[in-house]
Amino acid sequence: MVPFEIQLPQRTVFGRGKAVPTVETLVGIYRRPMIVHGANPDRATWLINFFPDAVTITCQGEPDIGALEAALQNARGENVDAVIALGGGSVIDLGKAVAGLAATDKPLLNYLEVVGDGSAIDAPPLPFIALPTTSGTGAEATRNAVIGVPEHGRKVSVRDVRMLPDLAIVDPALTDGCPRATTLASGLDAITQLIEPYLSSRANAYTDALIVSALEPALRAIRILAEREDADARDAMAYASYMSGITLSHAGLGAVHGLAGVIGGMSGAPHGEVCATLLAPTLMVNRRALDQSGGATDRFDEIDALFNQHFEDQDGRDGFEQLSHWVTSVGIRAVVDMGVAPDRFGQIAEMAQASSSMKANPVQLSVKELTDLLAK
Repeated sequence: MVPFEIQLPQRTVFGRGKAVPTVETLVGIYRRPMIVHGANPDRATWLINFFPDAVTITCQGEPDIGALEAALQNARGENVDAVIALGGGSVIDLGKAVAGLAATDKPLLNYLEVVGDGSAIDAPPLPFIALPTTSGTGAEATRNAVIGVPEHGRKVSVRDVRMLPDLAIVDPALTDGCPRATTLASGLDAITQLIEPYLSSRANAYTDALIVSALEPALRAIRILAEREDADARDAMAYASYMSGITLSHAGLGAVHGLAGVIGGMSGAPHGEVCATLLAPTLMVNRRALDQSGGATDRFDEIDALFNQHFEDQDGRDGFEQLSHWVTSVGIRAVVDMGVAPDRFGQIAEMAQASSSMKANPVQLSVKELTDLLAK
């Protein structure tokens, strides 16, 4: 059996309607928190009202190093005693990075992977509370924050076990009414983050059990939410997102996320949409490469059969092709339509090979295989 070690948020509260009563218990514990919220501040009013002395900042999109620097200066100057992030994965990533780095005094590149030293945080983080309003990245359960570095054309991580949230409040009601495009892109990201750990070279019994509990309900839910609002489907996706954060942290990811980090950094395309469009072709290329190398493809066949079950009304010879057709039919763009020219595919493939996500891919893919994957 593959060895594993479990590192989770210190406390998790999951359930519809749990956000308000759980936040009420924090009043008096934190006097001056920083509240990080999304572009629409009205959605955070209920939370801000609990903390009259809070410092608030807006996360306008996927955070980059400039936004993180500004937020850190604000947190340090205002002597905040905790960070509470209410929003999607980008908001939670920004809040998590601020909490993790607020007490440090070295340049940010010391802590960034790939483009920097990737050093461990050398000062105690602030308490961090995550309240996701989308179901996708699983950032409420992970120990890293993804930060864009425009001058390098990359998205990379700040990573430390102490960045795990002190409290994750996963209330599916906070995701009700999320726009369809965001629901689908983030939901397919969560599904990808369940599939890649299941196929990963570091898959283990613990993550397998969580994935089995979450993946099939998520596939049913994403099809429902593509057509209509549904509370039960929202609940299933919130659970899938949280489980995906745990499983990716403990079993790794793969080529989808290895490529997505580079593509997102180059084009600014939404991470979830990039993962959604890459999932099916990556599964096809990985299964073929694994088969050609003599590796076992049983798990790929399981995922293929699961897709065939849930996307059987779509065109395609197998489940992977059926998924691909459905993803296109619901409006997910191809990579080229996100502003990535085909003549950059080779460069993207080379850069992706250095990604930390690529280390757990079930088979080593060549630059040519990755380039062909992008062409699909």
